[in-house]
Amino acid sequence: MNLHELPSWLMILNLLAAVEAADIAALISARGDAMEGTGKVKILFVAGFGPIVRDTGESRKLYGEVLGIPFKEESDSYLHTEALQGTKSFALWPLSQAAQSCFGKDRWPDGIPVPQAWLEFDVDSVEKATAELESRGYRMLIKNKKEPWGQTVTRFISPEGLLVGVTVTPLMREKK
Repeated sequence: MNLHELPSWLMILNLLAAVEAADIAALISARGDAMEGTGKVKILFVAGFGPIVRDTGESRKLYGEVLGIPFKEESDSYLHTEALQGTKSFALWPLSQAAQSCFGKDRWPDGIPVPQAWLEFDVDSVEKATAELESRGYRMLIKNKKEPWGQTVTRFISPEGLLVGVTVTPLMREKK
């Protein structure tokens, strides 16, 4: 079943669940202070959030034209904005690019749930966060990968089906 075959109410519920996760994460101080919590991973801020899209044109209509989000467009159909309050970046990430980032291929592999959205938490140490997640039984799709724009990322699929990343993103960190 592809995204367009899902009932609209189910797509809305999936998006609301993802937005709720982002809203919770948005409680992190805008100054970049680490969130006080009981876990061993120190989240500094939400580095980014957005749906993973299969049809960029349809998603552009909803988020850009109907909801009025002012996107910048990269040459590869990646639409993003850093102007939306509550997250450092909101982006429509094509599924083929998410697959490329995680697996080095343009196709999401069979046997791994296809994510509906992505959520990235910038942390104090990707290596420590990765070790903690693995010690709790989470299966990493990619570990401590250095992206061309300088971000270091580990990604996994959450129990809700989100593509979650723990990252260090130097470009998003406040200069002191």
